[in-house]
Amino acid sequence: MGGTSFFKSCTFLLAILTLLCSFLLNCVMASVYTVGDQEEWSSQTNYASWAEGYNFSLGDVLVFKYVKGQHNVYEVKEDTFRSCDASSGVLAKYESGEDQVTLNEVKRYWFICNIAGHCLGGMRFGVLVKDSNNVTTATNSTDGAFTPQIVQTPSDNSCTSYISERLRVIGKFIPFGLLLFNLYF
Repeated sequence: MGGTSFFKSCTFLLAILTLLCSFLLNCVMASVYTVGDQEEWSSQTNYASWAEGYNFSLGDVLVFKYVKGQHNVYEVKEDTFRSCDASSGVLAKYESGEDQVTLNEVKRYWFICNIAGHCLGGMRFGVLVKDSNNVTTATNSTDGAFTPQIVQTPSDNSCTSYISERLRVIGKFIPFGLLLFNLYF
């Protein structure tokens, strides 16, 4: 009889630990952004407003959805972005209609549509990708007039802040866990 109770306790604790680990992993996983949200990658979208609405971190993924042949996506250097002349400075070309770009470097990325007139018509934007563990400021833009977004920087060690924030959130789940424990035993 004592062995069954011990087994139940271990099973319950293992389930709680699994839930906590999955919660913590979800907090540090990359985000996936559809460029332009519901409007997707089209000439009707204001990409300055769209890009300013997000803070992009290392590992995030941009998804460009559009009708193949009507648009494309070029990752370009800043000079190419500003001039909309893709005769040089092209780092990558995407033309599938459902392109996924992983932001795998801490740097400023620049994107344009290279269909005639689209870039000059507003189908371009830039984003600054930051390391999620070293947050100070983030800026995103479509025209080079960068407006900084102030992001609160923890006053103490960022690792300590991260852990204390996670513990605060986990603390909210403790009463629920205790309730489950009491119901289970």
